[in-house]
Amino acid sequence: MLGALNGLIGWIPLGLPAFLFVITVVVFFHELGHFAVARLCGVRVETFSIGFGPAIVRWHDRKGTEWKISWVPLGGYVKFFGDQDAMSTPDRDQIQDMSAPERGVAFPLKPLPQRALVVLAGPVANFILAIVIFAGLFAVVGRQQILTHIGKVSPGAPAAAAGVKAGDIVRFVDGKPVQTFEQLQVAIKDKAGRPLSLTVSRQGKLFALRMTPSWIETRDLYGGKTRILGIGISPAAEESNAAFVRLGPLAAIAEAGKETWFVIDSTLTYVWRIVTGASDTKQLTGPIGIAKVSRAAASAGFMNLIGLIALISVSIGLVNLFPIPILDGGHLLYYGCEAVLGRPLGARAQDIGFRLGLAVMLGLFFLATWNDLVRPSLF
Repeated sequence: MLGALNGLIGWIPLGLPAFLFVITVVVFFHELGHFAVARLCGVRVETFSIGFGPAIVRWHDRKGTEWKISWVPLGGYVKFFGDQDAMSTPDRDQIQDMSAPERGVAFPLKPLPQRALVVLAGPVANFILAIVIFAGLFAVVGRQQILTHIGKVSPGAPAAAAGVKAGDIVRFVDGKPVQTFEQLQVAIKDKAGRPLSLTVSRQGKLFALRMTPSWIETRDLYGGKTRILGIGISPAAEESNAAFVRLGPLAAIAEAGKETWFVIDSTLTYVWRIVTGASDTKQLTGPIGIAKVSRAAASAGFMNLIGLIALISVSIGLVNLFPIPILDGGHLLYYGCEAVLGRPLGARAQDIGFRLGLAVMLGLFFLATWNDLVRPSLF
């Protein structure tokens, strides 16, 4: 542990700027979603803060909203008129003493659908930011495609039995050309276990090899065992086996939507596996881990750092939708109860919920930070 802390102290000057940049952009757009929809609904916004604690800088706009950047850069908040604190707890004493005009701009007194839209707008803004970034990267830099240079052939698999070797380049499947490993996977899957002919290039010569795909045991993204229909080959890891293909505007947006959904689906699957005991919590990452990844992305180039912002933005948006009080999803849960009951939950019930939610989030924060500190590859 002492070695990890010493590594952290020496590493901070390099990773901190990238971490602050990533977190600030993601938090700003999340809170901007809340802010923009609140203004559209006629809610008075008292404070827009990036970070928590004492302000480094602050200023006021023409409508009286205080904008500030605070010292603790681990989040942010928008405080509405009628709220008691940054967690959007209604200030009941203030509400009782409000004048008629003030009641018209108080967030707790807005119709339920408007309050729900304001809360939902933060995560939605994160998803929109991710789609815009992904689409821009796919259009400007291109989408990375893994080519068909084979790096590994599993012993005993159909490909090995047919004579496929590491270093071969797949050119055709049943006479149809394939240029990327994704196309190769789709072609094999479409055969549904029927025999196929794989034409490979080896030392400048073409060889047609016949084989039948079979069910192969492998590891999924979460380290668990799974079975796929395949022939037992893996792509080469060299950079020469990858290419970036630029997409048109519509294709870039479509692929950006798919990429965003992939991150959401992978995250939800991992959470479900933790709940069911199929995976452990060692993959949870806290601020230190995010900072490490930010440093690595910044070192690899500005575009990589922008791509990381998209990934973090999706994750932040999704996590905020979890039905845990103090998160946006917790507020939506309360609003759902209000819609069913025809009245808001009692003050005591909401207070207990917020306390439990805070305990859960603090527990997850410390667990993720501990994972970061004990992870061997941290520094």
